[in-house]
Amino acid sequence: MEGEIVNKVANAQIEQIDLLDFVAKGALKSIDLKDLLWNELVLREKEFRVWLKEHDWNQYENQNVQVYCSNDAIIPAWAYMLLVAHLQHAQGIYFGDEAKVKEDLFFDALNSWDVSHLENKIAMVKGCSNIPNPTKAYVVLTQRLVPVVKNLMFGEPCSAVPVFKKKKA
Repeated sequence: MEGEIVNKVANAQIEQIDLLDFVAKGALKSIDLKDLLWNELVLREKEFRVWLKEHDWNQYENQNVQVYCSNDAIIPAWAYMLLVAHLQHAQGIYFGDEAKVKEDLFFDALNSWDVSHLENKIAMVKGCSNIPNPTKAYVVLTQRLVPVVKNLMFGEPCSAVPVFKKKKA
C-alpha cells in the first residue's frame, strides 16, 4: 500500500540488552568483623572461635554474604579463612565494602549470562549510567557479544551507534 508507514525498528528484530538487568536484587547479608574485635581493634582468636561455633550460620544459606571490617583494624588472613569456611552454604561470599560487593555481584551476573540465544542476531545495548563501573561493564559485555552476534549497537533503535558488524563470509 502506497504511503503506508512501516516501523523498520519493530521489524528489525533487535535484541535489547539493558545492563540494569544485571544489577543484583535482593538482600545482601553482611558480617562486619569490627563487631567481633576487642575494643574494635584486636581480634582475639579464642573469642573469635567461640563466636564461630555459636553463631547461627543457617541465616546465610543461599544468600549472598558480604564479609568486611568497617574500621582500620588489622585482621589476620586466617580469620577470614575461618569465617568463609563456615559460610559454605551461602550462595556467594564477597569481600569488601558495599560498593565493591555490588560491583562484584554485577560482574558475576554479567559474566555468567548465557549469550548463546544471541547467536547471529542484532543486539542493542541500552545506554544507562546507574550501573557499577559502567565503562568496564561495556568493555566486558562487548568482549562477550562480539564473537556471537551479527551486529552490535549502542543506544536506542532510533539513534543507535554501530559498534560491530560481522563480516560476510
